[in-house]
Amino acid sequence: MSRIKSYLDNLGEQGKKALIPYITAGDPHPQHTVSLMHALVEAGADIIELGVPFSDPMADGPVIQLACERALVHGTSLSQVLEMVAEFRNTNQSTPIVLMGYLNPVEAMGVENFIQRAKQAGLDGVLIVDLPAEEAASYVPALRREGLDCIFLIAPTTTDERIQTAVTYASGYIYYVSFKGVTGANSLDVQDVSNHLQRIRAKTDMPVGVGFGIKDAESAAAVSAVADGVIVGSALVNTIASNAEEPATMLDEIGRIARGMREAMDAKSAR
Repeated sequence: MSRIKSYLDNLGEQGKKALIPYITAGDPHPQHTVSLMHALVEAGADIIELGVPFSDPMADGPVIQLACERALVHGTSLSQVLEMVAEFRNTNQSTPIVLMGYLNPVEAMGVENFIQRAKQAGLDGVLIVDLPAEEAASYVPALRREGLDCIFLIAPTTTDERIQTAVTYASGYIYYVSFKGVTGANSLDVQDVSNHLQRIRAKTDMPVGVGFGIKDAESAAAVSAVADGVIVGSALVNTIASNAEEPATMLDEIGRIARGMREAMDAKSAR
């Protein structure tokens, strides 16, 4: 059983929902990433999605695009991101980590080499944004051999046929994109999200996390009422950008936001 599945199963038994924050590795500087990861865990994060900086992050809005640019200025590479994971594992062996990024850096490293290094670093799963489930057959078996989960995106426009393909190859959890568009957009219709989650759950009992459009504790709590996990990215990345010159304040603010979401989600679950 993977660390992600074990963790999510345990949360489900407690009647709790997963808080899954996203940050871009190397933003605002590589020296801050591991500290940010620990701050998020201390504030109540269950799983961390760690973004690999990429020069053309096509699924991401301007907030995360700028985060990638800031990280790339410092030369943050896939190899360095894996080193950050390994450093985090020196003091945290329990929190699952998912690497989120694009296919090009993985293929440049070599798929088998990447998988071996990811496993050695202590990674738990990968979400390759531009890897469609239809092309996953050449990647998933190698990941599964090393106990790594492969997570796929499902959007409101995804057909039932493609949902079936995604859940066939996926493990860990499904990432449901709450609306059409890029990260950091503004619309969030929880009833519409609930309707789409029913379509997904008709085909799998895998947990479903919902991302895009979660801005604050209120929206996190609302989504947690219908989803198994709440994925928040742009709100945190914006906070990092606003406090990039003051690392102590940045850590405090990141913790405050995540803690507020955790408390709101737990209060919602307790009702």
